[in-house]
Amino acid sequence: MNYVCVKCGQKFSLASNQWKCDCGGLLHLEYTKKPVDFTATAVARNHSLWKYIDALPFDLEDCWQQVTLGEGDTPLISVGKSLYAKADYYMPTLSFKDRGAVTLIAMAKKLGVNRVVADSSGNAGTAIAAYAARAGIACDVFVPASTSDKKIKQIEAHGAIIHKIPGTREDTAQAAIDMVQETNLFYASHIYNPLFWEGTKTYFYEVFEQCNGSMPDAFIIPVGNGTLLLGAHIAFKELLSWGLIDKLPKILAVQAENCSPISKAFQAGKSTVDAVENTGTLAEGIAIAAPARGAEILAAVRETGGDIIGVTEESIVDARQKMAVQGIYVEITSAANYAGYLSFVKKYPSLQNQFVVFPLCGAGIKSN
Repeated sequence: MNYVCVKCGQKFSLASNQWKCDCGGLLHLEYTKKPVDFTATAVARNHSLWKYIDALPFDLEDCWQQVTLGEGDTPLISVGKSLYAKADYYMPTLSFKDRGAVTLIAMAKKLGVNRVVADSSGNAGTAIAAYAARAGIACDVFVPASTSDKKIKQIEAHGAIIHKIPGTREDTAQAAIDMVQETNLFYASHIYNPLFWEGTKTYFYEVFEQCNGSMPDAFIIPVGNGTLLLGAHIAFKELLSWGLIDKLPKILAVQAENCSPISKAFQAGKSTVDAVENTGTLAEGIAIAAPARGAEILAAVRETGGDIIGVTEESIVDARQKMAVQGIYVEITSAANYAGYLSFVKKYPSLQNQFVVFPLCGAGIKSN
């Protein structure tokens, strides 16, 4: 098992603590996977994402069993004629980021890491802090100073050291990178470390299983740094290579209009993403003005025949209220997903008659 540079092809062992290639290229993960037996997993007594271990970078006897909190196997909730929401706010730390955090921290424990560094707008930091605590690993989490108090308190409750960084989300990431470079600590990054997507891809395994061996026509996916979207692309390609699906579901990605560099690049037909100014959005979880993996995100969406749009602040607030009166209370960033669906239906009226799934990424109590 190795990290592989997407730019020059150089390989690094996982024990190297490499988070980026010497040439500046970003890393992917290379290892041998077995196809998932979804007939067996559908009736498994294990109701966590670890029932898919054949396609994860671990063995049955690995230390993940000391780290897991039972994450995964979240329900699909009907919210319309052919629209379903997958309730990933049922996770142990109340967000989908637990999927990636548990795989990343389980590997850190396997490698003998005793301290990790992470940066986050909130949910990823919470998840990394929780699983690090579970694994007995010390944790430093860098967050923007503007991060909601509720998320900061949740991170602190798990014993992590909080570093509040003034300025942009990018300033926060740079502060974390500076510490990693100075100390050579393990960078538990949901952006740079591809182990994180090995967890998020299980979201799509679960949907495939819950839909009796078929896939929706499209997935609505929020995109800031792309942790769920890149997991989707991995899962789709795996399912296709295993002969379990005959085409890739469409990825319909959503950004906040006030911070939408990937949407702007997509609409302009570009293959790379230019940084933009974040003019302020309530959807803090996707407020990424300079996404490191923007080019990969664009390529993934285009490969599925998908699209990327931005949604307004007013539509996000309205969508949150519309879900709340259906008994579904999500954090503000998650409301952008439903706002995105409503916008996509206006752009593609036929979508309202197609099978679509979107994520409830985080619980409402996370937002102020």
